[in-house]
Order: sequence, then structure tokens, then C-alpha cells
Amino acid sequence: MAPEPRGTAGLVVLGGRPGVGKTTIAREVARRTGAVHVRVDTIEECLRSLRLDDLTVEGYVIGYAVAADQLLVGSPVVADSVNPVAVTRQAWRDVAVTRGLPCVEVEVICSDLDEHRRRAQDRAPEAPDVVLPTWEQIVTREIEPWAPDVVVDTALLEPAAAVAKICAHARWLEGALDD
Repeated sequence: MAPEPRGTAGLVVLGGRPGVGKTTIAREVARRTGAVHVRVDTIEECLRSLRLDDLTVEGYVIGYAVAADQLLVGSPVVADSVNPVAVTRQAWRDVAVTRGLPCVEVEVICSDLDEHRRRAQDRAPEAPDVVLPTWEQIVTREIEPWAPDVVVDTALLEPAAAVAKICAHARWLEGALDD
């Protein structure tokens, strides 16, 4: 049985290049606080399994709707996606703001390029038909500059420390941390 949501509803949006540790951190935030984890990669994997391969915005749009539903029932949400462009970042913020709820944007990076490469190359897909991006695709992917509320560097912080840093900025989650 999933943990009961604790704290007040709000949205934490994690973004960053593939392989930096977004999903590891998002899952740990959800596990430790009872937040709902909305992962765009999972949504896109499901859409591809239905033979919908030419995806552009579909996974994000579904993610926004799922997050909005969860916020409406009072659950805190942690969204996990590459989030490479300003329009997706604004859409995530709008999900929270239109409901009068706080939103904290988190950029997840791995400042150690050798470690980032190792993680990207060593990770296994979560489903048999998933094709992970190559290192070349990861480093050449265009990511529009942004000014997140907090930056988490997974080369410097273990997941537990990253969760604490995020919860310190998302104050509605801070009291929900299990010790």
C-alpha cells in the first residue's frame, strides 16, 4: 500500500539531462514524503507501447494533467522530466499556480562529466523495449538556459542530501520527511 500523502500540496519539478539522477531523486522524495511521483519517461514509454512513436508533447501534456489531478485532491507531487525548454517549465508552473499552490523548480546536474557518462552508459532500461539515449545524444541535446529555484549536483550530493536540499526549498514537504 502506498504511503498516505503528508504535508500540504505543492509541486516540485525536477529537470535535467538524461542520466544525471532525476528519477533516483524523485523516487526518494516521493518515498520519504508521500508525494506522488509523475515521470514523463514512463508516460512516453506507455504511449510508445501503443505504437505511438512520433511523440513531441504528448507525454508532458498527460503528465501535467495527472499532476493537476493529484494536486486537486491535496497530494504533493514531484514531477520528473528532462524539461528542456521554457514552454514546458512554464506549463509545469501553471499546473500549480492556477490551483494557488507553490511550485519549486529543481535543476539536477552531474558536474563530473566522467561520472555522468558512466551512469548514462551503465544504466539499464526499465522496460525491455525502451531505448536509452546515447552519451552523444545526451551531451548534444539542446537545453534552454533557465533559472531554477534550486540546483542539485549529484556528483556532490548523495540522494538523501539531495532530498533534504529540495525539501528545504519546498517547505510544504519539509515536515513530511520520514526520519
